[in-house]
Amino acid sequence: MSKRLRLAIQSSGRLSDSTTELLSAIGIRISRPDRKLRMVSEHFALEVLFVRDDDIPGYVADGVADVGIVGENVVLEKNPDVRVLDRLGFARCRLSIALPKADPYSGPKDLEGKHIATSYPGLLGRYFEQQGVNVTIHEISGSVEIAPGIGLADGICDIVSSGSTLISNGLKEVETVLQSEAVLIASQELDPELAALLDTLRFRIQSVLKAGKHRYILMNVPNTAIERVTEILPGMRAPTVMPLATEGWSSVHSVIPENTFWDVIDSLKEAGAEGMLVIPIEKMVL
Repeated sequence: MSKRLRLAIQSSGRLSDSTTELLSAIGIRISRPDRKLRMVSEHFALEVLFVRDDDIPGYVADGVADVGIVGENVVLEKNPDVRVLDRLGFARCRLSIALPKADPYSGPKDLEGKHIATSYPGLLGRYFEQQGVNVTIHEISGSVEIAPGIGLADGICDIVSSGSTLISNGLKEVETVLQSEAVLIASQELDPELAALLDTLRFRIQSVLKAGKHRYILMNVPNTAIERVTEILPGMRAPTVMPLATEGWSSVHSVIPENTFWDVIDSLKEAGAEGMLVIPIEKMVL
């Protein structure tokens, strides 16, 4: 019987939703009838385990799961014996230190002797050690932001996305300890069959991630301007050029990085390009 790669993902929440969307995009559709904690994919040799995000690094390190998708902040806090393979570009957030709005602040030294509440004592402890600042760290789980209001701590260190929770609790961000996003982690050792499945899974994931960073662009260009337009386009190899029904004009097609489009759009127009159409790419296989 062929083996299945075991993937541990968050059972619920924003990271879970984004992970499910990624799996769907690479042809692995999962459903959870009756909120089951385990399911098997029909279209890929994959078994999915739905667990708490804090448990994912340990599951992978202990061999309960072969791979996992989890926040980088959790991996660095737990410091398990796993391989971080790929950054996935979603579930971006930051681990930040926050103080009451009225507290003056000019730098990390202002935190000397303070009491800081957090669910990330390892990361926070290493941060203050690097800064040469002595603080007292209170490890708590859940509702960290209320700690200053109830007199438990002078400030907090917690995961921040939009910052609205801090604002609603009268807090302000003063330092960023870590920038984080979802990562793919794997066991240190996999047998050849599982390693081959992991390679296939990563290939599919990368094709979707690369597609998300690129756009397919089509434009009408006078034949006299084709050479100049192709020089401007920052695409992959040479663009495709096809003649139009109107004599003296061609349609130029190319794939360009999304973050460069607005940098070159004016140059393309000045070179003579017209009727530009920009289309999202679902998958990109190189």
